[in-house]
Amino acid sequence: MSELAPLIADLALILVSAGIMTLIFKKLGQPLVLGYIVAGFICSPHFSWTPSVIDSASIHIWADIGVIFLLFSLGLEFSIKKIVKVGGPAIIAALTIIFGMIFLGYTVGSSFGWKRMDAIFLGGMIAMSSTTIIYKAFDDLGLKNKKFASLVLSILILEDILAVVLMVVLSTMAVSSSFEGKELIWSIGKLVFFLILWFTVGIYLIPLILRKMKKLMNEETLLVVALGLCFGMVVVAAKTGFSAAFGAFIMGSILAETVEAEKIDRLVKPVKDLFGAIFFVSVGMMVDPSMIVQYAWPIVAITLAVILGQMFFGTVGVLLSGQPLKTAMQSGFSLTQIGEFAFIIASLGVTLGVTDHFLYPIVVAVSVITIFVTPYMIRLSEPAYGFVSRHLPDKWMAFLDRYASGSSPASTEKSRWKEFLSSIILSTIVYTIICVAITFLSLHFLQPVMAEWLGLKWGNLATAAVTIVVLSPFLRAIMIKNGKAGLFLALWNESPGNRAPLVATRVLRFFIAMAFVFYVLEKLLSLSVGVLFVVALVLGIAILMMRRLQRTSARIEKTFLDNLRSRELEAEYKGEKKPEYASKLLSKDLHLADFDIPADSPWAGHTLQDLDFGKKYGVHVVSILRGNVRINIPKAADRIYPQDRIQVFASDSELEAFGRIIAESSTPADDTAYIESEMQITRITVGENSSLKGKSLRESGLRNKYHCILAGIEKSDGTLFSPDVTTPFEEGDILWVVGEHRHLKMLVLGKE
Repeated sequence: MSELAPLIADLALILVSAGIMTLIFKKLGQPLVLGYIVAGFICSPHFSWTPSVIDSASIHIWADIGVIFLLFSLGLEFSIKKIVKVGGPAIIAALTIIFGMIFLGYTVGSSFGWKRMDAIFLGGMIAMSSTTIIYKAFDDLGLKNKKFASLVLSILILEDILAVVLMVVLSTMAVSSSFEGKELIWSIGKLVFFLILWFTVGIYLIPLILRKMKKLMNEETLLVVALGLCFGMVVVAAKTGFSAAFGAFIMGSILAETVEAEKIDRLVKPVKDLFGAIFFVSVGMMVDPSMIVQYAWPIVAITLAVILGQMFFGTVGVLLSGQPLKTAMQSGFSLTQIGEFAFIIASLGVTLGVTDHFLYPIVVAVSVITIFVTPYMIRLSEPAYGFVSRHLPDKWMAFLDRYASGSSPASTEKSRWKEFLSSIILSTIVYTIICVAITFLSLHFLQPVMAEWLGLKWGNLATAAVTIVVLSPFLRAIMIKNGKAGLFLALWNESPGNRAPLVATRVLRFFIAMAFVFYVLEKLLSLSVGVLFVVALVLGIAILMMRRLQRTSARIEKTFLDNLRSRELEAEYKGEKKPEYASKLLSKDLHLADFDIPADSPWAGHTLQDLDFGKKYGVHVVSILRGNVRINIPKAADRIYPQDRIQVFASDSELEAFGRIIAESSTPADDTAYIESEMQITRITVGENSSLKGKSLRESGLRNKYHCILAGIEKSDGTLFSPDVTTPFEEGDILWVVGEHRHLKMLVLGKE
């Protein structure tokens, strides 16, 4: 008998334990992540009453793959474009929380005499709240349609994205073992450079490839291609000095902008769930009870730091962003836990060998405690607000109300200049990064090949020519791109004083583009500086004057923007995109929410006029989403049908009450109804005294009287055929009849 490989035996133990514990935790209504951690503890050598994992090194490799899948899936959910959409309040609040919690974590770690790197990693671990836990808590408590819940979820989106950036910064610190400002600035600059480069090139190329290959893509090939892109990006990220998880996140963010994103997410989910379970089980395997007892006081201190720190910095951050005190406190009290990213950052520290092993079980213990108290903290927010509002001085409350409602709009001219400059700076940075990448690839890869083929002199000349030709559309975009349409002319015509600065922006960008030409020529051709400058100037003017390059540049930009908007365009076509005014309603006590009409809803089939939601419940229907069709601003005569999704706007309390009414109006399933309505097929023999003898199918009343269907007639010789409606039934015929049990019984007995 062959011996089972240790890895297979270990996987069997892990998955069986994880399966049992997740069922138990599901029954208890607790997060599955905790079930995985408990399963890992049971599989570890620290728990002596059960078998232990043999080959832990291989399990950790699988856990690393789990991190890759978790970050890839995160990228698919939270695309880079969402950073722009979350809005100013979420950005201000998220940055306040992250910097505040990192400082608090570092302070707590240092107070226990821990190493500097342990304290810094602790700050990173407690800086991020758990998206999964908070989303589940909101769902369980029926708070998803509350105004503060939308803000909290926006903060979590930004925190998840910034957590990936934080991992890169921590990795850089760990590898360099240095905290010098220059190195940190260089690392952040390198991060931004590659982030923009990969995102720009990826958004341009990958949707094109997926569209071209669409006819060849079934679910299997799409999954393989998506995972191939993911792991390819992992390798590229590792080669450029970043973590594997960062590469997976970037590729997920790129694929999130394609029309295939939801399908890829659905296909990857089972694989992610499997490897993610192994990762969280591996987290539980590192829990050492003796170490938890030894570090009981740090666990208590860090738990209090997480709960009180997130409450304080969350509330302050949301207040600073201009939200009312009640919304700020509800948001701050919702963020009082740590979750998935704490484990990932802890795992990163152990993998890099820069943190002590005691930090891992401490963070797991803190996570378990804070996750359990999350629902109670959310419920506590309103009573806490009532207490604070009663005891806070009236002057302070008035100041907070003024701060939340106050705004000072900038003048039209200033806002136009701001919009124009931000637009051209962004486009210049993007095109400059693309030009840097092209120049680097040309000088390091194309030049050696050309020199080998044509000799050094002619090879360098050919490389210079090819490089400048490839660069030319992007150089022209740097020179001439005017930002958003019409802004340049609007500012030019608005005031003669604007013209000199506008011309200056053109001249500056011309010399930035010319610098690339000069650099390429200087590296490849042996000419004097003066000659190089003249040649670069002539080539720059030629690039600027060529109309064909203008069309090429415009076509490249249009393709990129179309690819970037492809998912939005598909959502508009399918009626899944919310109106533009949705975000404006959030600043009031009104916002949009979607509700699904149950299949058995008593509202189904009725018109909006009959239902009169506005008068009865205070909600107003702005859209009806039915399959791929969207009916905006429906008429009073429009009807609601089962499985429709209606989009309504109202206040928080009205939406909450409306959601409760929808849930209560749905008829609960009755098991006996399923049994009684089950369809059966039976055989009925036409006897001598049968009421069916001599009657045709039309005369028998099988369908109208007995609600049954004749499937066929079997003759005495065994032949089965479908009769004509006028053919009479003969004695000895066997009728194959389909219907409900009670109707078949009545047919056999001859009752109506």
